[in-house]
Amino acid sequence: MAVFLDEVFPQVRGMFGIDRLDEELLVMRLFAHERHLRPGGTVSGPAMFSLADVSAYVATMARIGREALAVTTNCSIDFMRKPVAGQDVLAECRVLKLGRALSVCDVLLFSEGQAAPVARANLTYSLPPAKG
Repeated sequence: MAVFLDEVFPQVRGMFGIDRLDEELLVMRLFAHERHLRPGGTVSGPAMFSLADVSAYVATMARIGREALAVTTNCSIDFMRKPVAGQDVLAECRVLKLGRALSVCDVLLFSEGQAAPVARANLTYSLPPAKG
């Protein structure tokens, strides 16, 4: 899946890693670098949004196969607390519903080593029509 992500989104190469991927759960990590920080030394909202969005994409692709043209149609994200400075951010992504046209995912974001989530996102992906 990481190779596919590199192929279709080369602009995010090296930003994310996959810690776990199975039928139940995807755990993806944002390798927190200086470019992801906002003033105050914390991981920025846009960086956390990217992690949530990419994790929903990867979790969906893992179930339907490689469909580069699946697109985000909705995202709602709640930022609940400040991420720990200097720590990677982990996403726990669950596919809640997978249909013919849509994939609905729930994503919890955590600072590595912390139990309390820093953000929660709900995402919907539109899936391309089946071929044939």
